[in-house]
Amino acid sequence: MAKELKELTKRADNYSQWFNDLVVKADLAEQSAVRGCMVIKPYGYAIWEKMQQQLDKMFKETGAQNAYFPLLIPKSFLSKEAEHVEGFAKECAVVTHYRLRAKEDKSGVEVDPTAKLEEELIVRPTSETIIWNTYKNWIHSWRDLPLMCNQWCNVMRWEMRTRPFLRTSEFLWQEGHTAHATREEAEEEAQKMLKVYAKFAEEWMAVPVVQGVKSETERFAGALDTYTIEAMMQDGKALQSGTSHFLGQNFAKAFEVTYLNKENKPEYVWATSWGVSTRLIGALIMTHSDDNGLVLPPRLAPIQVVIIPIATKPEQMEQVNKEVTPIIEALRAKGITVKFDDADNKRPGFKFADYELKGVPVRLVLGARDLENGTIEVMRRDTLEKETRSIDGITEYVEQLLEDIQKNIFEKAKAYRDARIYECENYEEFKEKVKDGGFFLCHWDGTAETEAKIKEETQATIRCVPFGVEQTPGVDMVTGKPAKARVIIARSY
Repeated sequence: MAKELKELTKRADNYSQWFNDLVVKADLAEQSAVRGCMVIKPYGYAIWEKMQQQLDKMFKETGAQNAYFPLLIPKSFLSKEAEHVEGFAKECAVVTHYRLRAKEDKSGVEVDPTAKLEEELIVRPTSETIIWNTYKNWIHSWRDLPLMCNQWCNVMRWEMRTRPFLRTSEFLWQEGHTAHATREEAEEEAQKMLKVYAKFAEEWMAVPVVQGVKSETERFAGALDTYTIEAMMQDGKALQSGTSHFLGQNFAKAFEVTYLNKENKPEYVWATSWGVSTRLIGALIMTHSDDNGLVLPPRLAPIQVVIIPIATKPEQMEQVNKEVTPIIEALRAKGITVKFDDADNKRPGFKFADYELKGVPVRLVLGARDLENGTIEVMRRDTLEKETRSIDGITEYVEQLLEDIQKNIFEKAKAYRDARIYECENYEEFKEKVKDGGFFLCHWDGTAETEAKIKEETQATIRCVPFGVEQTPGVDMVTGKPAKARVIIARSY
């Protein structure tokens, strides 16, 4: 195991390779036989399950209900909303034929029964179209509103360059789709869900985020506004970690979804959609982890505490078992996930390195000397600090330690992020500094031409117009034209 850990590329040497190494070596995922797709392994999927459980609870607290809609979407549905089809046309996987196996006709001659579909089907890149085609059958009166559904599913967006968890052709996500009677209600819903995502990112993932609204160029295809949470990775690049879209009446008009208002007059409904994906696992890795492996926030760690015995004799192991059993029971009673690794086919040193690589927040070690002294060794993964403590009161200590770790890794990530937010008014200076990463608060004249020039010359994009930043008029650093607001510009994943 020590040899394997040495093979983990250092972040300073090659950040991209470090990420790829860590995904594989920490047993999160691996490449599949299908180009651009990945196999999420049990440990990686366990993190996703923890995310699902908490997010699902938060969604339901807002009134959303879970449903499921088809994987395949008639091609004609996508073309009903012009911006939507244009936005996804290059990413769609298309089903054109059905049947595969050849068979023989009556004369024994082999024939090809493969038939072309009357209408091609799209493997969903997102579900607005199929859902709004369904909603027109569910919505009739103002009494049917608001209608708020969420689904947990997979989507397919054909990618040329893929990376596990960050950009794959198939990925897992959730997508919420809501219908409302008024514009105000829909806009409020879109912004409310953005706050849900921000709360989850900061309080469960321990990832600080900037909330804001996308530029017209960067917004979701078919939306009037796209709200986003942007996180900074350790290489200074931005990662879009969740989006919520105000769709206006675009999809309602495309699919003729109307309701009778209280005056018995027909009106088009107002819509939102919102989603996060397994990209959040990529955010976890790149925000917190180090050259020794994963660093997981306790609230999302599949194993929060691992207990490793060190015993050379059967009677010692029997004593250890007797000592740790009440500790395990007390921790689990507090809702803490515990693994007691008493496997005798692996050395303690191997176990130490393995759980460190996998980011288990707290490690407890109990050996012969500890049995004599009534002590236990405690190590916290975030700082790698070790200490020896009395077994008495260890349950309460570990419970508090997990909270301390959760808070510490958030504060560490926030301090790192805040130190790399720069105000910038000089374009030449910006072009040099952006190479090293960071979020740049810059005045923008609001034109797509300026936005395109920045992207072409620096590979950086406008991430959002940030909320909570005092907006004062200024001068665009590129064109010298008047600018009403500052935007965050950064290179991104």
